[in-house]
Amino acid sequence: MKNLWWKQIDMFEEFGPVFIQEPDDGIFSLDSDDKKVIMNCEARGNPVPTYSWLINGTVVDTEADFRYSLIAGNLIIHNASEAIDYGRYQCRAENSIGTVLSRDALLQFAYLGAFSGRARGAVSVREGQGVVLMCAPPPHSPEIIYSWVFNELPSFVAEDSRRFISQETGNLYISKVQPSDVGSYVCQVKNTVTNARVLSPPTPLALKTDGVMGEYEPKIEAHFPQTVLAAKGVTVRLECFALGNPVPTITWRKMSGNIPKKARLRKSQAVLEIPNIQLEDSGSYECKAENTRGGTAFRGHLQVYTLPQWISMINDTQLDSGEQLHWECRATGKPRPTYRWLRNGEPLNSQSRVEMVNGELIIHRLQQADSGMYQCIAENKYGAIYSSAELKILASAPMFSTNPFRLIATVGKDVSLECRPRASPKPRISWRKNDRRVQPSRRIMLLRNNTLRIINSSRSDEGSYVCRAENQFGSAELTTVLLVKEPMRVELSPIRVEVTVGESVVLSCKVTHDPSLDVSFLWLLNNQPLNTQQEGGHFEYIQTSSTADMMIRSILLKHAGKYGCRAQTRADSVLAEWWHLFPGPPGPPGVVIVEEITDTTATLSWSHGVDNHSPITTYNVQARSPVSLGWQTVKTDPEPVTGNMESAMAVDLNPWVEYEFRVVATNGIGTGDPSASSRVVRTKEAVPSVAPVNVRGGNGRRHELVISWEPVSEEFQNGEGFGYIVAFRANGTRGWKEKMVTSADSTTYKYRDETFPPLTPFEVRVGVYNNKGDGPFSEVVTVFSAEGEPREPPSEVQAFAISSSEIKVMWKPKLGRLSCWEQVSSWKDMEQEEMGKKKRTKGNETTMLLTGLDGNTQYLISVKGFNNVGQGPASSPIKISTKKNAPSLPPGNLMWIQEGNNVSLSWDPVKARDNESEVIGYKVEGRGHSQVMRTPNSAVVLTLPEGGTYIIEVRAVSEGGEGAASTQVRVLTSSGKRSLSGYVPKVLSTSFHTQVVTLYSFHPPPFVSGEDVRLEIFEALRGPL
Repeated sequence: MKNLWWKQIDMFEEFGPVFIQEPDDGIFSLDSDDKKVIMNCEARGNPVPTYSWLINGTVVDTEADFRYSLIAGNLIIHNASEAIDYGRYQCRAENSIGTVLSRDALLQFAYLGAFSGRARGAVSVREGQGVVLMCAPPPHSPEIIYSWVFNELPSFVAEDSRRFISQETGNLYISKVQPSDVGSYVCQVKNTVTNARVLSPPTPLALKTDGVMGEYEPKIEAHFPQTVLAAKGVTVRLECFALGNPVPTITWRKMSGNIPKKARLRKSQAVLEIPNIQLEDSGSYECKAENTRGGTAFRGHLQVYTLPQWISMINDTQLDSGEQLHWECRATGKPRPTYRWLRNGEPLNSQSRVEMVNGELIIHRLQQADSGMYQCIAENKYGAIYSSAELKILASAPMFSTNPFRLIATVGKDVSLECRPRASPKPRISWRKNDRRVQPSRRIMLLRNNTLRIINSSRSDEGSYVCRAENQFGSAELTTVLLVKEPMRVELSPIRVEVTVGESVVLSCKVTHDPSLDVSFLWLLNNQPLNTQQEGGHFEYIQTSSTADMMIRSILLKHAGKYGCRAQTRADSVLAEWWHLFPGPPGPPGVVIVEEITDTTATLSWSHGVDNHSPITTYNVQARSPVSLGWQTVKTDPEPVTGNMESAMAVDLNPWVEYEFRVVATNGIGTGDPSASSRVVRTKEAVPSVAPVNVRGGNGRRHELVISWEPVSEEFQNGEGFGYIVAFRANGTRGWKEKMVTSADSTTYKYRDETFPPLTPFEVRVGVYNNKGDGPFSEVVTVFSAEGEPREPPSEVQAFAISSSEIKVMWKPKLGRLSCWEQVSSWKDMEQEEMGKKKRTKGNETTMLLTGLDGNTQYLISVKGFNNVGQGPASSPIKISTKKNAPSLPPGNLMWIQEGNNVSLSWDPVKARDNESEVIGYKVEGRGHSQVMRTPNSAVVLTLPEGGTYIIEVRAVSEGGEGAASTQVRVLTSSGKRSLSGYVPKVLSTSFHTQVVTLYSFHPPPFVSGEDVRLEIFEALRGPL
């Protein structure tokens, strides 16, 4: 897909080769398993280019040498070797138009040989003497990295101020040998491309026994070259290391100017590293080695070079034969580049018609043979760059693209009749009208580009105009038919529009024009075409043959501006414009500035915002603080703030509160957006003006007076150092005691005095203060001192068994308490009190019903008082037993007879078991009419209301409570029905069909038959089916 665009061009026009991809420098590893090198090259052109390659300027014969092959433009080298294939490669692309050469690409080979296997002699030095251990690296390409192994892997020599490994020579330098340095040293080299590593034979280092070396002055053994050449943009590393005793110190300086700030010192200052080297970093650099015995220095020159870079390049050119070609290419570089030229891949030499001077190429009197591909090469000793262009020499008879041509103009307008034939060389041009030669005049002119210009055209200028072009290769004519029409006129309405934002308006554009011409319209807003689809439905365009209306709905402020209606026919185009301003609410005022601040006022200023075509009438000043509910309107001086003002004073602010302010403008249309908020400012401090509220007291321990209040919010503290003044005195005394509470968040103060008894009444008030002074006190309230926890237990504790699960407890509380409650504890006779239940009263109650107890069980019960302070002692436990459990059997054989609304019930008596309470009666309950009857007998008569359905059940009653319910009876009462006698039928059989449904079979009552019988079945535990 990337070449689709030029492939489409190829179908229509021939052109010479243009490189898409040129070969790049490469390094090929000889250790690679795939012994194949690929040099890439691709060019576009029409016809499609063919390719060949050059190595070091010699053509590669891909036919004769089987090691070479071409795939498209790519050169494949099989079984590559350094001896044969190392060098500079160029791709050559050619077609019938011409030939171009690619840039040079250097092919190198990466390898790392082995060290010589010959043993290395031992090196012996005195302690304190310096030494250099030679690496003597094996053959290699490209660069390698040096390191030294001490004794054995992986123990590597660590570089410091005393030891240094040169990455230029590979040697190990020890400025001052110590006994710890004695051992075996091995040089390791690593290829930066293949990562291969090889080790040298060991070099033993030993100490001589004839004494210790004394101190001596430094001697620089490793240093950078006298001249260092570096390409712009690379990182340069300058080495400098000296032997000496004591260990020398290395320093650097630049002889002219300062060392670049980006430079860094590495390896204990033995390496000066300059990243991204630039031309200004060139110059002489000096390293100096010094110790207490003296110093020495080395100086070298750093020279930065740059590859050529284009300033201007040549471009494809088409010229007529006989014309002159003038091409110029310019490049920068250091050293300054030189230039040479190629034509179709071959050097271009100066001839009588060809001049080449400093990047300029001039060819006089161009010929067809001069066509082809040209290349300008800018080069210095560090590299070369290529610029390519195609030169086409044209030779053709005149030809027009269209013929004839029709032109419509309007009366009074100027008309231009063009004549632009394609021809080479340039043709001679002549004009005629209606077969008569056109004679130039003051109104009819022949321009230099062969265009016929008619000034102030009229109907008499209509006719057929013929332009004739001819050269030595032939001639051609172009006929232009000129029609002159009446000009078009445009009428706009309404001229003046008075609508406001939010309303709607229709703008009309009507034209008068020649009926033989079609007219088209274009609406513009502020000189830009108005796209109704992108305006959110605000604009609607309506057009007839001679009118275009623009409806603007729900006008916005941004719709104001210069509206234009452009009407256009084939003859002319007319633009009519008029301004429409749509008033709306004002824009935001300028930023608010706080000019002055006091404790309750802030002087503000702002600048006017846009009024949106309606004068501003008033400004509204708003403020916001951390404690306010958003932005609030504040009072101002003056009040109101009129639209011509740009300052006002906000008043009635709270002291020592952080505020920010904004201003909102209003005009006759409405209120606009607010200004940006001011900076946050704090009002000045003032004496507090608000006293605490809800002063109260109570609780606490014996002999304590507890006073509490609602804290004053920060909004009303009015300054730093805010606190409370708590004042109190016993009723009937005169002097107030005052205590300071320094925390602004405090809500309670406790005062303790062993001398006053519980529930002593006090008069209390709470005031406020801050660093500015004392504020007001609250109203005086009466507060009682703490009662203390109860000292005695409740008296006259009694307990009564109500049923098998309930016991009622009663007691008499102690008098004179403000707030005290009781806790009742109950536990079984054989249990510990902690295992029992505890239940507290909810108020000043003196009775409690204990529920959920076990039947026929003895319990111990005690009562204790408690309040907010703590618990009092418990009363002595009393014993009480619950009654036996209620009977577990329900009344059986329940029968009923209904006489109208009266229902007679009877059942078999219930006999209690030994562990159950004796039956003392029965409870008959009718659901649906809330009727409950108690009877000592096993029969009863109920009177039921008319017109209803009622459910009746019976329970045995005992001291232990109510027993199980009988089966239920459902009775229907309604006026006009004869009475029925009923009974609960005896179940003959049952069968289970699901987990929910049980089917029963029975005999119906013997005293009824037919449809008068209504039988309802109940399952005692589940209710009606």
